[in-house]
Amino acid sequence: MTKSELIDAVASAANVSKADAERTIGAFFDTVVANAKKGDKVAWPGFGSFSTSQRPARTGRNPRTGAPVQIAASTAMKFSASSTLKANLNGK
Repeated sequence: MTKSELIDAVASAANVSKADAERTIGAFFDTVVANAKKGDKVAWPGFGSFSTSQRPARTGRNPRTGAPVQIAASTAMKFSASSTLKANLNGK
């Protein structure tokens, strides 16, 4: 599903304009990103939670040459599906 298809679907389901749906979805993602930057977890019961994890610096290998390459430490975004969502996806 593309961004425009998502906006169309949300606008139709919520009976709002596409512009309102796009602003609402944008605000949701902006809020998730802002809280993730602070290290907070964002949870939506029945759907799942967004959180961050720290990846330490490490030495990797260039697959072409085999030469060692330093990989910097980074912060990764994680999504954990709730048990309710998992059950819905698996037809339980």
